[in-house]
Amino acid sequence: MKLLIVSDNHGDAHIITEVRKHWEDKVDYMLHAGDSELPFDSEAMKPFVKVRGNCDFDSSYPEDEVVDCGDIKIFITHGHLYGIKSSLDRVRYKADENNADVVIFGHSHQLGAEILDHKLFLNPGSIRLPRDRNEPTYAVVNVENLQVEVVFYTNQHDKLLSWTGSFND
Repeated sequence: MKLLIVSDNHGDAHIITEVRKHWEDKVDYMLHAGDSELPFDSEAMKPFVKVRGNCDFDSSYPEDEVVDCGDIKIFITHGHLYGIKSSLDRVRYKADENNADVVIFGHSHQLGAEILDHKLFLNPGSIRLPRDRNEPTYAVVNVENLQVEVVFYTNQHDKLLSWTGSFND
């Protein structure tokens, strides 16, 4: 199963549309971790499972979503309500409550991936306003059996770096 994960485009419908078109026939799910600043039902956001960020004012966005993807369950949130800039503890507890295998969040504009307590925690970075690097980023996650590969891409679809792990770690 392959997932496209983006976050924090802050009003840029063009970049979301461009990334979506690039990956639409290559992934099984498209997830957006908030701060799109676009209307919930905008054309650019339609194919995404999406949540509300602290800069999203359309109340149609849910605060969190749980997505059942066959063998794995994904918990997606923006992260601001769980204090992810300080600690992953609160979002980890919420993921535990939802029996999630994968936790997707944004908010910090800093990419990262790690396995904690047999769960993948992933922040794709910001597709528009990165804080930890020069390049805007998004992620593509491939899950096969218990193996996980995360590849981070620039907004120009250039492979930036990759990370691999296992839910057994």
